Amino acid sequence: MANDRQNARTAGVREGGTLRVTWVKSAIGYRQDQKDTIRSLGLRRLHQTVELPDTPVTRGMVFKVKHLVAVEEA
Repeated sequence: MANDRQNARTAGVREGGTLRVTWVKSAIGYRQDQKDTIRSLGLRRLHQTVELPDTPVTRGMVFKVKHLVAVEEA
């Protein structure tokens, strides 16, 4: 049973996959939860780029602020 949960959690994760996320549009005028998501992604300044593991959690955060960031697979 526990092994099934582990497999379900890692099903969408590619081995060694990373995403390169760049903050391209200011969050001024957007809701606070979107600003918090930008910070949670590790972005502090406009035009900053970070590399994050390609996990369902990361993809969910990127989806939430897709209008503020540019994403490419690294």
